[in-house]
Amino acid sequence: MNELYIVLIRAHTGLGKAARKITGYGYTHIAVCTDRSLTDFVSYSRRYHNYPFEAGFTHEYRDYYAFGRHDSVGIKVFRLTPDAEHYDKVIRYIRSCENDSEETFNLFSMMTMPILHGIRIYKANNCMSFTARVIELSGCVKMDREHYRYSIKDMDELLEKYFYFEGRLRRRTSPHYDEYMEPFEVCRFFKGMGRLICDLISRIISDG
Repeated sequence: MNELYIVLIRAHTGLGKAARKITGYGYTHIAVCTDRSLTDFVSYSRRYHNYPFEAGFTHEYRDYYAFGRHDSVGIKVFRLTPDAEHYDKVIRYIRSCENDSEETFNLFSMMTMPILHGIRIYKANNCMSFTARVIELSGCVKMDREHYRYSIKDMDELLEKYFYFEGRLRRRTSPHYDEYMEPFEVCRFFKGMGRLICDLISRIISDG
């Protein structure tokens, strides 16, 4: 049986905590896992813990979510079982995102989601638009608007009948943790921010 796990994450990051206070909704990140072990997640997110603007398609692991002093993280999981044709579409989409060097992180859409409900930018995704596209390609549910307009809460409600688990996910050590937790450097932080913002503005202008 083909299985896809849509995983909502109660992020321990400062941005995650701020988002919960602003929205009143508990889950602030979303990812996809292709097996029930829930150890290798794919999403659009930061590639280094201390550098949120160095972001794009990435693999994430349990200790990326339960980092530092944290030994677990709160999650909510939905289990989809697409047929072979739709599952193949999902896997091909994931691989295309992973292998396309032009793909980047859609910071503008993420920041304005509560107001504008999604901004489409050429080859730019965030955790919401990527996961919503996976859900759409799975063929398991009918979506009433374009995939990039779905928030995490929208997907939570959309997948209600596919609920699988809600609780704590225990930390598990990954071989990439030390690299992910590279120390913070001010210059690198602002350089990454400037590069991403300029890239997104350039894409908006070119597409316009």
